[in-house]
Amino acid sequence: MLPVGASSPYALAPAKPGRPAIWRFLPYLRPFAWQFSVSFAMAPLAVAISVSIPLLLGAVVDGPIARGDLPGVLWFALAILGLGTLDAGIAFIRRWIMTRATSHIEADIRLDLFDQLQRLPMSFHKAWESGQLLSRMMSDAGLLRRFMSFGLIMLLTNSLQIVVVIATMVVTLWQVGLAVLAAIVPVVIATLALMGRFGAISRRVQDQTGDVASAAEESLHGVRVLRSFGRSGYAQDRFEAGARELADSGIKRMNLASVLWTLLEVFPNVLLLIVLLGVGIGVSDGALTLGDAVTFVTLLLSLAWPVGSLGFLLSFAREAATASDRIVEVFDADVSIAPGPTTLPEPRGRLELRNVSYQFPDADAPVLADINLVIEPGETVALVGGTGSGKSTLVSLIPRLLDVTSGSVLLDGVDIRDLDLEQLRSLIGTAFEDPILFSMSARENLTLGRPDASDADIAEAIRVARADFVHDLPWGLDTRLGEQGMSLSGGQRQRLALARAILVAPRLLVLDDTLSALDIHTEAEVEEALRSTLGGVTGLVVAHRASTVLLADRVAMLVEGRIAHVGRHQDLLATVPEYRELLSADYSIAMGEEDAS
Repeated sequence: MLPVGASSPYALAPAKPGRPAIWRFLPYLRPFAWQFSVSFAMAPLAVAISVSIPLLLGAVVDGPIARGDLPGVLWFALAILGLGTLDAGIAFIRRWIMTRATSHIEADIRLDLFDQLQRLPMSFHKAWESGQLLSRMMSDAGLLRRFMSFGLIMLLTNSLQIVVVIATMVVTLWQVGLAVLAAIVPVVIATLALMGRFGAISRRVQDQTGDVASAAEESLHGVRVLRSFGRSGYAQDRFEAGARELADSGIKRMNLASVLWTLLEVFPNVLLLIVLLGVGIGVSDGALTLGDAVTFVTLLLSLAWPVGSLGFLLSFAREAATASDRIVEVFDADVSIAPGPTTLPEPRGRLELRNVSYQFPDADAPVLADINLVIEPGETVALVGGTGSGKSTLVSLIPRLLDVTSGSVLLDGVDIRDLDLEQLRSLIGTAFEDPILFSMSARENLTLGRPDASDADIAEAIRVARADFVHDLPWGLDTRLGEQGMSLSGGQRQRLALARAILVAPRLLVLDDTLSALDIHTEAEVEEALRSTLGGVTGLVVAHRASTVLLADRVAMLVEGRIAHVGRHQDLLATVPEYRELLSADYSIAMGEEDAS
């Protein structure tokens, strides 16, 4: 996988008006150019063999069979057998090299798509359902691979065979050839009309597949909530509605495909009638020999598979085009979080927010407006405010999970948009209210931001976060946690996420209400241990409890996206009624701590 911010070796070609999205994937084919060249070169050879066999049959009828020459018949039979064997060998080689090449291409597309998803801003991920992204990464990429490995070559080969056979008929007996050509025109028109409708339904089916995947994923992740509220039946009904809608669309798509396939499978029989009439007239008039008649009929029979499979191949091509459109939608999404060229040789951790504003796309008003705040190295600031005041959005700006829409965030006097993204995030330890853990061991979750951490460093981070429970797991730190860490309690997940942030040894520690799920005694223990850690780093702590606020040197109060007050906790408590009201639930605790100090 490419590192975040790295450019892909298969950079997509720029979009061109009117060009299908599938052409954007041509750069992925370049490393495998010889495999595709060999496969394409084999197409005319396979067609030549397919046409040669009817010609040989006509020759053996007019030659050895007409003369009663049995050895001659055997030589022709051996020649036909050899051509058939060669045709089978060509098919085997083509499939072998194309399967290997397209499997690598599928992996390259999938890796680049994953890399793109890692680089896209959080606003993109909030707008897209995970099931839609998964269906593009898995189903659509697999569909493209199958089309490139099988459908593309077969479509080329079968189309070429149809053209060559009809051309041979026109040259041999032009009246029959032109009659066959005239019969093809209405079929082509009908096929194109059906393909247009098929494309629209295919897109609907593939989008609905993503919706169903999202519903399944959401219900599985929230199974505890659904059961606790007795809403499993509701989830079942909701999923069933999406699944049935997908099934209905799939049936409509299959109905169209069936009409197309039936049309193209019946068509060779119509051609056979035309050819038999023409050949019969030609033989009776002496314009054709019996061998010519056998050649004509055999050539026509050789069209049965190419014409019959054309419906499947065309619908396959349309589905692949739709899949490429869906994948390109992700590749074309704006990567607004671009890495900068600057690195800090000796980071100190001075953080400044200068006239910072942020507005979500499609929102009517900014979430944050004209924020100004300076946090000196080693200082800790608590960020407080009511629900929806913009606290989580503000802390997301620090590691550039979001980018400001105006103003700037500066680290040691440098706009973080100009900083190397990898260095910036390595300097920041983050822990969120809703901790995300992964389906890997507790040790791997802890060392996610610092894979080379020593056992002593891990032990110290566990001590500070009071996450000693990891030693009581069945295999200690090597115990594999369940998906989303759901095998742990909410407080355990928060403490493990806090230990992960501390282990990074950051210059700036950002805690987004990280202690909200802890009981009051555990919270007090964690806060006491955190005091020494925060003393050596710049800290920004989102707090809802007065006890957490007391960790900070200063407090910044957000009101409707603006910093209304900044000062020491005791001063704000004494002079700002809104601040007292905000902390009213813990007011007695706050006053008790204040008196003790």
